[in-house]
Amino acid sequence: MAIQRIMHFFEDSHPEGPCLVVDLEVIRENYLGFERALPQSRIFYAVKANPAPEILRLLVSLGSCFDTASVAEIEMVLEAGAAPNRISYGNTIKKERDIVRAHALGVSLYAVDCIEEVEKIARAAPGTRIFCRVLTDGTGAAWPLSRKFGCDPEMAIDVLRHARKLDLESYGVSFHVGSQQIDLSAWDRALADAASIFRTMAKKGITLKMVNMGGGFPIRYLKDVPTAQAYGVAIFDAMSSHFGNRIPETIIEPGRGMVGNAGVIRTEIVLVSRKAINDNVRWVYLDIGKFNGLAETMDEAIRYPIITPHDGDAVGPCVLAGPTCDSADIMYENALYQLPVSLSIGDELFIFGTGAYTATYASVAFNGFEPLRSYVI
Repeated sequence: MAIQRIMHFFEDSHPEGPCLVVDLEVIRENYLGFERALPQSRIFYAVKANPAPEILRLLVSLGSCFDTASVAEIEMVLEAGAAPNRISYGNTIKKERDIVRAHALGVSLYAVDCIEEVEKIARAAPGTRIFCRVLTDGTGAAWPLSRKFGCDPEMAIDVLRHARKLDLESYGVSFHVGSQQIDLSAWDRALADAASIFRTMAKKGITLKMVNMGGGFPIRYLKDVPTAQAYGVAIFDAMSSHFGNRIPETIIEPGRGMVGNAGVIRTEIVLVSRKAINDNVRWVYLDIGKFNGLAETMDEAIRYPIITPHDGDAVGPCVLAGPTCDSADIMYENALYQLPVSLSIGDELFIFGTGAYTATYASVAFNGFEPLRSYVI
């Protein structure tokens, strides 16, 4: 039904150029699904996945909290009607003046992963709550998020103790098991580290209260993935195993899992060509590419389902590339897509599962191409 609503929008409205259409009803169902799967966890929507005002307003009305990466995102969430106590400044890399601004706006929950960031927050947002992000290995994720964010669990002890010395509230720990995580046991490994930190801090006289379990909840692209309910069961079992009957407050930060399957991109074939006379591999160039919203095709990590007007015809191997004059603008070359041999210039394709990390990834005007247009229904 949701896909039919989007396809009817394309048929009725005929929007120009490549564009994304997102269905709010799908997002509503996803939110309610997370509530059912993890009823004891607060939901902090990862705004960076898709910050469309209509999406933020819907989630505010449903009672969601919000994980933000910048002052601009904080302001968008406030504009959508959320109170400051429903916002986390979850980026571990913040300018001190941005912390000052966030604090002035009423935000009191901040992510850190080093002593230097703690010191910035102590100066710019005194007396607030911090949680320390811990490294994970990202095994099982299509889009790992290790190394850039987080610190070793042993170092997290020092970070949290330092925060306490500076009169901040050492509130908890966080981790992210990697985006599009299909390994149900990934949270078990991370929660084991979190529980160990809780125990060590308690011995040092500091009681932590919260575990931020991050995002990572996947959507179906070309392969089936576990349900939200399956993740809920696995996470609850892991939490019980490592924390016993003293389970702390928990947070989840779905982004892709909240909005990914709510979006469809329509694109047009600009050119179909070959690199040699006898080459059996076609190059299919679209009017959208890595710089126009499909950045997650980097390293061919995310492989989107694609619907063509010739589905059912004989198929053959294709390289898929974007329209810009940049040699990096190739989406799929190593693992070729099998698409109808009858594809031709001007055909419209529909790329499914594109509600997250597309519109805001698009460049402002690289090569003169406008940003990806976005519609919410």
